[in-house]
Amino acid sequence: MALQWVILTYIVAAESAIFLLLSLPSPRLLKSRFVSLISLLLQPLMFIVPFAAFQLLDIYWKNEHRLTCTSEICTASERDRYEKSIYKAQRNVILCATACMLYWCIYRVCKYYKDIQNLEEVEKRYKKL
Repeated sequence: MALQWVILTYIVAAESAIFLLLSLPSPRLLKSRFVSLISLLLQPLMFIVPFAAFQLLDIYWKNEHRLTCTSEICTASERDRYEKSIYKAQRNVILCATACMLYWCIYRVCKYYKDIQNLEEVEKRYKKL
């Protein structure tokens, strides 16, 4: 199970780096090449959304079927283990939400950049007439 979270963590880190590179100002030629490369990769990288959704369902199922440790019968170590599992679940929910949000942000930035390029081309054509 830990391998899934490691993979998701690396994906979020890569998405963050890509979003940072898309956000930084750069020369027009470099930016257009980078946006076109990322646009080609967006469709195969769409797998992150169902993967994160599956992980969220797994967290929900484990939360619903988790043994609670709220009575006075629980030992201190059991209570610590219960609280640690709750914190891990919360961290993993944030990780899943971040993965989906970053994917959406990258998609929108690429789409906006392509729309701006199309509008600039239309403007150039009208100026030539």
